[in-house]
Amino acid sequence: MVVLLFLLFLLPFLLYVTAPQIRKMLSSGVCTSTVQLPGKVAIVTGANTGIGKETAKELAQRGARVYLACRDMQKGELVAREIQDMTGNQEVLARKLDLSDTKSIRAFAKDFLAQEKHLHILINNAGVMMCPYSKTADGFEMHMGVNHLGHFLLTHLLLERLKESAPSRVVNVSSLAHHLGRIHFHNLQGEKFYNSGLAYCHSKLANILFTQELARRLKGSGVTTYSVHPGTVKSELVRHSSFMRWMWWLFSFFFKTPQQGAQTSLYCALTEGLEILSGNHFSDCHVAWVSAQARNETIARRLWDVSCDLLGLPMD
Repeated sequence: MVVLLFLLFLLPFLLYVTAPQIRKMLSSGVCTSTVQLPGKVAIVTGANTGIGKETAKELAQRGARVYLACRDMQKGELVAREIQDMTGNQEVLARKLDLSDTKSIRAFAKDFLAQEKHLHILINNAGVMMCPYSKTADGFEMHMGVNHLGHFLLTHLLLERLKESAPSRVVNVSSLAHHLGRIHFHNLQGEKFYNSGLAYCHSKLANILFTQELARRLKGSGVTTYSVHPGTVKSELVRHSSFMRWMWWLFSFFFKTPQQGAQTSLYCALTEGLEILSGNHFSDCHVAWVSAQARNETIARRLWDVSCDLLGLPMD
């Protein structure tokens, strides 16, 4: 009983009292670039909330035309108007994008390419976490389908426009959780065994492997790419898990704000002279260490080929 009372009352109080100092220690890393973006075009997926919203807002503040690629258009349009009002930039546009449906991804890309002659920044930010076992419209396990395959297809469809607009950048939001991830090619869709927490980790590993292989293939094209760990951020990402929502509430005093969580994405999108580090993983605006699996070029190349096969894309 004493332990329960401690967890329910005393621990949250102690966390609240010490939180400012601890949060400051854990939230290092700020994008200090002063680059302005007039005439530049950016896409941010999952931009209607959290890190994506803060990323989009900062890009708009710097003068870019920003596309908020969102599954929930009602929220997306509200956020677009909010950012317009806050920044004075009227070129903030919400567009429908459901990463769990390849038809929606292709429709988004087709409409974007018809409207825009340039694309300078693509930030693959959207994601799902700890979903109960389910599949996308195309039969992919939800984490792998949304977090990896959805962004893989989107990037592929926009790649020529990125090349034509070079110098341009692709930023893939991954996670420290990739260290627990493995790419089980014999169980990529989770049909033989499934754990919602590990499924998230596997998909975040896939983000890093995709980034590295993409960087290798784009060498010399003027398009560079980076993966990032945003930190542990107060966001809606844990909405599928009651336990994680409780843990997020209990320890939320230590977490980064969405604005703090957006800093490394912005750093990789904006910092001058970063081209030489294409393919690297970043955390707190510095190059970060990745797992042995994430450094395996053979796995990265095989994942690329398997992803192309699953999505019906040519293997080149």
